[in-house]
Amino acid sequence: MKRVKNIAVGFVVSFLGSIPLGYLNLAGLEIYSKSGLHNLIFYLCGVIFVETFVIYFTLLFAKQLVSNKKLMKIIDLFSVGFMFLLAFVFYSSFNQSAKSDSNFRDYLMYSPFVIGIVLNCFNFLQLPFWTSWNLYLLNGKYIAIERKLKYYYIAGTLIGVFLGMFSLIVLLQTIFQKVNQFSKYGMPVFIPLFFVVLGSIQVFKVYKKYFKPATLEI
Repeated sequence: MKRVKNIAVGFVVSFLGSIPLGYLNLAGLEIYSKSGLHNLIFYLCGVIFVETFVIYFTLLFAKQLVSNKKLMKIIDLFSVGFMFLLAFVFYSSFNQSAKSDSNFRDYLMYSPFVIGIVLNCFNFLQLPFWTSWNLYLLNGKYIAIERKLKYYYIAGTLIGVFLGMFSLIVLLQTIFQKVNQFSKYGMPVFIPLFFVVLGSIQVFKVYKKYFKPATLEI
């Protein structure tokens, strides 16, 4: 029973966590639209390869990571710059459409699996995400990690990540194919703007968390 519960809890948390639109999903959408389902699957395998280690170590060291305020601050600050960098990269690639297809084909020469690994290695926001979730699930005794039980939880999370990202990417590609005008003219604006908004939200969170003066209670 504990095995099934671990798999189910891991699946639900990771499936819902992977659905919100992020740069990994957008990169997967680009790979799927340009090179098909086969390369998308390899890309997602690269993503969950890194995810395996992240989930495993945050599960073991959740309490220590949460208490390391300096590390959390570095991660938050890095994520701000990374979001704006992604906005610039996507904006530049869309505005060089004549070159983008050939550049992207050259990019895929490194294998979608490797691309998934590299991009997910820069996804530092997953550290606080998995640390906080794992700590919550452990404290609430929603999962058990003694002996081999933790591997059932990790298996559930990896299945959830894969299916969540796969479902969203295929759905978005289907929608964009039906509204071709948006895909052609709206995406070059929408995707960079999306990352600018994410970066701005992260700036606000960092300011509120680390730099906002504490109010004195009277």
